[in-house]
This record gives sequence, structure tokens and C-alpha cells, in this order.
Amino acid sequence: MHFQLKPIARSLVVAGAMAFALAASPGFAAQNPCGAKPAASKAGANPCAAKNPCAAKNPCAAKNPCAAGDKVDPKLVTRPKGYKPYKADHATLIKEGKALWNDTRLSSNGLSCNTCHTGNAAFAPSFAKPYPHPVAMAKEKGGVKQVHLDEMVQFCMVVPMAAKPLGWESRELAALTAYTAEVQKKFKPNPCAAKNPCSAKNPCAAKK
Repeated sequence: MHFQLKPIARSLVVAGAMAFALAASPGFAAQNPCGAKPAASKAGANPCAAKNPCAAKNPCAAKNPCAAGDKVDPKLVTRPKGYKPYKADHATLIKEGKALWNDTRLSSNGLSCNTCHTGNAAFAPSFAKPYPHPVAMAKEKGGVKQVHLDEMVQFCMVVPMAAKPLGWESRELAALTAYTAEVQKKFKPNPCAAKNPCSAKNPCAAKK
């Protein structure tokens, strides 16, 4: 049986066919903000990377190994028995610690503490609280429920900076800890952090 579509109906059919063809084309899909959702991210990848408009500007995005699933031996990053921190003039240690904070030679991947913490970036609100306190990185990577500040420095050495921990009674650890304490004093939690839909999902966000 043959029949003819009325002009209006014919127009709707043609329009629908064109829409289907365009939607199937790669060019149209790339421009469609409501198109297919991206494939599930690989294990360890930042699930918000594609949604974060600042991801490309993050100096740690490509280098930070903290998203890896490797665990850290807690013995490497927690105070050993009988530990006695290096003692020296506090002002001198802070000055030396500031230099170490910016020293990429401490890492094996070109990072320094300042690389990820420029302008107090990448600190969780809990960084403002007195140590010892719970830290996500310590719990996730080493199963440590709470850490002292010098232990947090060691976690950062081993995880983001992919290096060996500093000597527990070394001047370097004492200096870096002293300077980090100064950074902590001036730190104010970002009131917008809680509003960031990716902040809670980023495996490297709340680490300090």
C-alpha cells in the first residue's frame, strides 16, 4: 500500500533523520554538552579531571604519583622508638626549611613542596588544626589514623615526591618541619572548598 505523508509530517520525518545522522557523527558528538558520558576512569585516575576547568593548570596533575594504589610501609613514615628531633636555633631552621620547601632535588620526580602548595593550594581544611590529627593520605596509604607534623612531612617525601624519607634525626627534617609549621600558622581554610563538587572525589585533594 502506498501513501503520501502530509507536508508537515514529511518535514518532521526528514528533520528527525537529519538529527539522528548528525548525532551519530563525531563532530556533532564533540560539540554536544549532553552527549555520551566519558568512559569510566582507570583505577587511580582523578574522577574529576575531565570536569575540573583548572586541571590543565595544576602543576602536579601529570607528576603527582599520590593517585597510585601503592601502599606505604608505616614504619618508614612514623616516628621510630627513641626518636629525638634535631635541635638548632628555631629561626635558622625556619630559614633553611623555606629553602628546602622550594628544592626540587628532594624528590625523584621534579616536585618540591611548593610545587603543589603554592598559595596554600592542596591543603585540606584540617591542615589548620594542631598536630597530631587525622590525614587522608596517612590513612589511605599507610593505615595511620593520625600523624605528627614531621610524620606528615615524611609521608609527602615518600608519596607525592616519590623519594626516600628524610633521616629522622636529620637537620633537613627538623628544618622542613619548622617551616611547614610556619606555613600552617598563616593558613586559612578555603571557604569555597566545600562547594567544589570534585574536592571530595579527588584522591589527592585532602591529603595534608
